[in-house]
Amino acid sequence: MTFARRGLLRAAAFAAFAPALPAFAAPTRRALVHRDATCGCCGKWAERLQTAGFEVKIVDEPDMKAVKRRLGVPAELASCHTAEIDGYVVEGHTPVAAIERLLKERPQAIGVAVPGMPAGSPGMEMGGEAETYAVTLFGPKGAKPYGGYLGDKEV
Repeated sequence: MTFARRGLLRAAAFAAFAPALPAFAAPTRRALVHRDATCGCCGKWAERLQTAGFEVKIVDEPDMKAVKRRLGVPAELASCHTAEIDGYVVEGHTPVAAIERLLKERPQAIGVAVPGMPAGSPGMEMGGEAETYAVTLFGPKGAKPYGGYLGDKEV
């Protein structure tokens, strides 16, 4: 038996009897969600993030306007909750697909926003008809469209 063959046989035997090693896990994606304690739809939106694999921490804030000012959310893009995800700000009921795009493309921006609380947007599914709404990319140079959605589907 050659040395190389013996080594392969030993490795195969070891692999057969060795305990299984855990697979390398994908890096954890974290979302820090700021919300008013009385808001119910924010928790529903956070559940969508969790389902998509984000580790979510929710913080009830006594002054959401101060949080939005600190994070650079323009007043005209405000919604009910604000999240911090991987160096970006995610305002309102932004679909996971738009967040994934943001994290993949990594544009020079503060973040993305869905102003207001559009019917049928993630977390705002109330059983009625969903409305079409825009996701806006915003930063120091202003704001621009970053996609249109109906519910959580891009249109």
